[in-house]
Amino acid sequence: MTPADLKKDVTHRMDSAVEALKKELSGLRTGRASANLLDPVQVDAYGSSMPLNQVGSISVPEPRMITVQVWDKGMVKAVDKAIRDAGLGLNPQSDGQLIRIPIPPLNEERRKELSKIASKYAEQARVAVRNVRRDGLEHGKKLEKDHVIGQDEQHKLADELQKLTDAHIKKIDEDLQAKEKEIMQV
Repeated sequence: MTPADLKKDVTHRMDSAVEALKKELSGLRTGRASANLLDPVQVDAYGSSMPLNQVGSISVPEPRMITVQVWDKGMVKAVDKAIRDAGLGLNPQSDGQLIRIPIPPLNEERRKELSKIASKYAEQARVAVRNVRRDGLEHGKKLEKDHVIGQDEQHKLADELQKLTDAHIKKIDEDLQAKEKEIMQV
């Protein structure tokens, strides 16, 4: 593996950690309805567990309402149960094959709790980025030891990996700040 390949691999893995954080943060509920809110919901359907978006269409007709149009009439009860059991604090109401899910406004305590959860997700992402940096540095040292690159090149590589790490952690912090601002907005 060349230093350029190593840098590309490290960048890709750090980008993946940031993307994973964005996905986790999008699932955190703010006061507004979002179809992403139902991403973690798994429905027991046809003998297996499948994502909610594979048994119905999810839409957001208004800021505090999510609707799920269930495709199979026999799955309405299973979808309703899955949403209730997902631990999202949501209370779905069935109307034929349409399930309406009102989004209750957040109280101050819940906002602080969601903020802490967002911080925890961000810290996990930071740790993931640092672990990728550590792996990259170890790989760089191995390349030097195997005489693929020189000592100067290895130091240059280490500096570049640190800059990549700093940039990704900055991005994580920005995403966290934006999410906390969104959560605390009344």
